[in-house]
Amino acid sequence: MNCGSFFHRKPAAAFCLAASVAFLPSFSPIGFAQTQPQAGADRLAAIQVTGSVRFRSELIVAAMGLHAGAQVTNDDLQNAANNLAQLGPFASVHYRYATTDAGVRAEYQVTDAPAVAIWYDNFPWFTDDELNAALKDSVPLFDGMAPPGGTLLDALSDAIEKQLATRGVHANVSHVLTIAPGTDERIQQFRVEDAGATIASVEFTDAVAQGDRAIQSRLTDLVGEKFSRTAIGLFEFEQVRPVYLAHAFLHVRFGPPAARFVAGSGDSRIAIVAPIETGPAYEWNGVTWKGNSALGVLELETLFPLHGGDFADGMKIENGWQAVRDAYARRGYLNADLVATPQFDDAAKRVAYTASITEGPQYHMGKLVLTGLSIEGERRIRAAWKIAPGDVFDKSVYDEFASNGIKGAFMGLPVHYEKIGRFLQENPASATVDVLFDFQ
Repeated sequence: MNCGSFFHRKPAAAFCLAASVAFLPSFSPIGFAQTQPQAGADRLAAIQVTGSVRFRSELIVAAMGLHAGAQVTNDDLQNAANNLAQLGPFASVHYRYATTDAGVRAEYQVTDAPAVAIWYDNFPWFTDDELNAALKDSVPLFDGMAPPGGTLLDALSDAIEKQLATRGVHANVSHVLTIAPGTDERIQQFRVEDAGATIASVEFTDAVAQGDRAIQSRLTDLVGEKFSRTAIGLFEFEQVRPVYLAHAFLHVRFGPPAARFVAGSGDSRIAIVAPIETGPAYEWNGVTWKGNSALGVLELETLFPLHGGDFADGMKIENGWQAVRDAYARRGYLNADLVATPQFDDAAKRVAYTASITEGPQYHMGKLVLTGLSIEGERRIRAAWKIAPGDVFDKSVYDEFASNGIKGAFMGLPVHYEKIGRFLQENPASATVDVLFDFQ
C-alpha cells in the first residue's frame, strides 16, 4: 500500500493511514499542510460523514464517538472507521483526512446496507410504537428498521432491556434474523428470554374466525403456551388464512395482535385480541394462458374446478396451479415455470388471472444409478423401475417409486435401509435425466 499517494481512501479493515493531502474535493484547499500526519495526537478540527441516504451526518458521527475539538491519533481515526463498519447499517466504510494548521479534518464515506423490519415477539408490557420511540431516543442510528447483523443490534437489545426495567422487568433480550410468519420477508426478531407469560385466550375480531369450528378447536395450540407473536402469526397463516381463502377473501390481512394482562394474574396470563381485515369476497373470472404449447387451453382449464361466477376459492386456485405444474412434470417438463398474476376488479368483486408459462426442455429417461445395494437388491430395483431409457420422464412415476415401489421391490427380503437418498441429475445438453438412489 502506498501511503504517500496524493489522494487516498482507506477501507475500514486496513491499518495504514494515508499521508496528509494537499487537496480534498470536499474540503477547501486553503491552509492544508503538505506534511505527513503527526505520529502523536492532534486536534480534530472537523469531521463529517457522507454517502448515507438513511442517516444524517451528525447522527453517524454521534455513533462513532468522535467529536470536533478532541485530540485524536491515527489509530483513533482508524478505530472509528472499524467500529462504524461493524455496526451493521453500512455496507462499506472508507475515510480520508487532511492535516491543516487548525488540526485534522476527517471525512468518512459510507454506503447504506439493506435494512430489515423489526419484530417484537413477546413484549406485552409495551406497544410497538412505544418501543420504537424509546429506541429512537436512546440509539442514534435507529430509524425503525434494523441491519441484518452488527453491533448495533446489541445496542438495541440493551436499550430494550433498560426500557423493560422501567416496568420492573429485568430480563435478557435476544435478537435473531429470521423470516416473518407466512412470508418471505426477512425480519430482525427481538424477544425476551424466559418471559414466562402464557396465553390465556385468543379472540379474533372477525365473525368467520369466531364461528369456524376448525379454527376454534385448534386454539389449544396457543392457549396455555408461552406468549409469542411469532407463534400467533404462524397459527394465523397455517390455520386461519386457509379458511378465509376458501371463502374467497383473497386479500385477508392479519394485524398485530393486541396483548393485555388478565386482571388478577400479575404478569403471568395474557389475553390476545387478533385483528382480521377480510377485504371483499371475490368471484372467479377465469384464466388467460400464455406460453403453453405442450398442454392445450382445454386441458389446462380442466385442472381448475372453478367456473365463471363461482366464488374464487383461494385454496382451489392454489391447488389448480400445482395441478398444472404436476401435469407438466408428468410430461417430462421438469423445469416448467408458472407465474400467475391476478387482476382484481374491486368494483365488480371479481378476479381473473394471467398465467404465463415457460415450459423449458422436455426430459427423457437417462441412466438409473444405484449405490449401496447387494447384487440381488439391485436386480430387484432395476426390474421394478418403470421408465425405459429414452422414454419421456414422468416425474409422478419417480415419486411413486420412491414412496412405495422400493418397498414393493424388497418385499420378502430380510433387508432394512436406514436412509435412502434420491436425486435427479438433469443433463440439459441431451435433455435427459439420470435417476440416482443411494441406499444406506
